[in-house]
Amino acid sequence: MADTRTPSDLLTAALPDDDARALYRAILRNGGRLRAAEVGTGEAGPLRRLVETGLVVPQLMDASYSAVDPRSVTDRIGADIRLMSARLLAEAEQLPDLLGDLTQAYDAASHRGNRPTGVRYVSGMEQIRHQVDQLALEFRDEYLTATPGGACPVAALPDRLNHALRYLEHGGTMRAVYEPAARVDGPTVEFAVEVTRLGCTIRVLAAPFSRLLIFDRTVAVIPAAADNTSAAFVEDPATVAFLVGVFEQQWQQAEGVNWAALADGGTEPLVHEQVGRLLSQGLTQRAIASRLGLSERTVAGHISRLRELYDAQTLFQLGWQMRGARTGESDG
Repeated sequence: MADTRTPSDLLTAALPDDDARALYRAILRNGGRLRAAEVGTGEAGPLRRLVETGLVVPQLMDASYSAVDPRSVTDRIGADIRLMSARLLAEAEQLPDLLGDLTQAYDAASHRGNRPTGVRYVSGMEQIRHQVDQLALEFRDEYLTATPGGACPVAALPDRLNHALRYLEHGGTMRAVYEPAARVDGPTVEFAVEVTRLGCTIRVLAAPFSRLLIFDRTVAVIPAAADNTSAAFVEDPATVAFLVGVFEQQWQQAEGVNWAALADGGTEPLVHEQVGRLLSQGLTQRAIASRLGLSERTVAGHISRLRELYDAQTLFQLGWQMRGARTGESDG
């Protein structure tokens, strides 16, 4: 019969529990020998454990038990574990051949090896989700997504959260762009709070953009129908590189969001107010962009609106007037 134990099972079976360890020490204090007649009622179980692990051996001639040097047990168990590990490694090497027929069937069914144009089309929401999930399992380093409206339908949020958790726990990075309306959608805000705690970063973009998924900068998924019931899976390197550039441009224009504050029922300060506060503190445009996670172009747009609001001709004048306004507010 085949040995189904693992090296971990073997090690666990070889180690004595606390009671057996205490009895072993007591035997050593008694000269390394324990007579059968001296075994107490509560010592029968620990003694049996020591015999099973080989730390004591019975002496039939005089009905006693003798302690054994643990080093000999260590050598024996270590040799057994190394032998078992070598066998398991040899079996692991055979796995590609043992599953080769199934691998070929999978490749043939998904047409992985026959995509001369670098683009394949998938119809039906269920099939699209299935293919996207497969990509998330295959490409585990970077996930970029531009999702108009928000995360996804409410019913799908638990599954999306589980997928994100597994992806991020594996060490992957995730960045997402949503529409500003996502800030006032309760389920999306709750979803954003959870995934940002896991390490995902989500910004909002106040400009029209299309749905886009990119896996490891290798495969991109874009809509192939206006109602999103058909999708194009793109693997052409030049096209994917272009789409990555589109996403990065949108990312730089998008604004950071304090999702946790929104979930707590607070109101996130308007971005131009945040820009104004930092500007009045003397921060440069570049420093403000870095602090808020915005592009310098976006910060420049907010500063332009602030200059109109305060009727300021220069940045110095704007900063001076804003500091004065804030001082006046605090004095009042």
